[in-house]
Amino acid sequence: MFKLKFTIFLLSFGFCVQAQQQVLDKVIGVVAKYPILLSDLQNTMLENEEQGYASDKCKSFEMLVFQKLLLAQADRDSVVVDDKEVEQELSRRMAYFIQKFGSEQKLETFYGKRTNVIKDELRHEVQEQLVANKMQEKITGDVKLTPAEVKAFYNALPSDSLPFVNSEVELQQLVKKPGFSADAKQEAKEKLEEYRQRVLNSNDAARTMSTMARMYSDDPGSAPQGGFYASVAKGVMDPSFESVAFRLKNGEISTIFETAYGYHFIRLVQRKGELLDLQHILIQPKMTNEDFFRCKQQLDTIYNLIKEGKISFEEAVRKYSDDADTKQNAGLMINPQTASTKFDNEILNQIDDKLVPTLTNMQIGDISAPTQYAMPDGKPAFRILKLKNRIDPHKTNLKDDYQKLANMATADKKQKQIKEFIKKRSKITYIKLDPQYSCKFENDWTITE
Repeated sequence: MFKLKFTIFLLSFGFCVQAQQQVLDKVIGVVAKYPILLSDLQNTMLENEEQGYASDKCKSFEMLVFQKLLLAQADRDSVVVDDKEVEQELSRRMAYFIQKFGSEQKLETFYGKRTNVIKDELRHEVQEQLVANKMQEKITGDVKLTPAEVKAFYNALPSDSLPFVNSEVELQQLVKKPGFSADAKQEAKEKLEEYRQRVLNSNDAARTMSTMARMYSDDPGSAPQGGFYASVAKGVMDPSFESVAFRLKNGEISTIFETAYGYHFIRLVQRKGELLDLQHILIQPKMTNEDFFRCKQQLDTIYNLIKEGKISFEEAVRKYSDDADTKQNAGLMINPQTASTKFDNEILNQIDDKLVPTLTNMQIGDISAPTQYAMPDGKPAFRILKLKNRIDPHKTNLKDDYQKLANMATADKKQKQIKEFIKKRSKITYIKLDPQYSCKFENDWTITE
């Protein structure tokens, strides 16, 4: 099935290919008014290769033809994305690029262009991708299958085609996050207030704040640019950050406020409709060894209470866990890739390479000793794990793998909708492809001779 949820790897590597091969580029296909460039095909093949898939020219080419057909249909159906959506996606991707390269300066050095130039050159591609995604979602709709439909899908599968499922586990967790001492918080706020006063008392607030951010800010994404973020849209930043930023007037400097990242103050450079240019300085309280030790001690105490039978694991989660995502569900962990509660070893290793060794000698119902781990945001924490269930290797079945089968059935139904869309719309859409790049496509296309 086609999936036009293009990853940011396509843009990062693709942009490089475009920059290097601009002179050699040519049109190899046209769908309605939308051209397909040779560089588009090269980029898509490279992206597939980087993702570990075979670099198949025909599959990549068909995916591009499909994307352009979606754009043509979007024109007919007036499916659009607004500038705010494009800006949010661009900001997200640029933040990712900066993080991968280590700094904005390294990103600019690699491409030989300023970040804002890179961003502008990607704008059209991102806008087309978002429109295509939206059009595809409209075609497939909000597919929801009943249990009876999932069962019918399962019963229709040949026995020898049922996938084999490796051993899986279901896990619960109780998480404690190290907190900052009151002294550390106070020190961070006092230091930040000192910087804020220096900006307020300066004859050139923008310049002073830029200097202070470069010297002292703990935000690696903006500190090298003097704390500057351009065209910030709602929904991109931390909600607490946005609630302050979008109340400011041009040139106004906020008071100190707290987010999940630490303490900030903002200077609003200018408002451009629903977008903001701003500067900020972030100071994070310093975590000490005592903070870590105190957190570990707290979890050790909870662990002993559970082992002594004075409190159940589930009750301890409700009373003491700091993880909002699992606290109200008895600590039950959700697999981010499948949205189910089951994890195989491959996924466990991706999440935390210590999980598989920890679980190897545990029996169902056992709890682990408190261990340190990195949360999804990279911050350190401690947790106790409980092995809720272990499922032995087996062929896919309704009892153990309903969610997997539901996902398969949903994907199958969406694929049929896509195939029908291609068959129907390609008959009434101009599609001309360069014979040099002719392919035997998987779907039933009508190509203009």
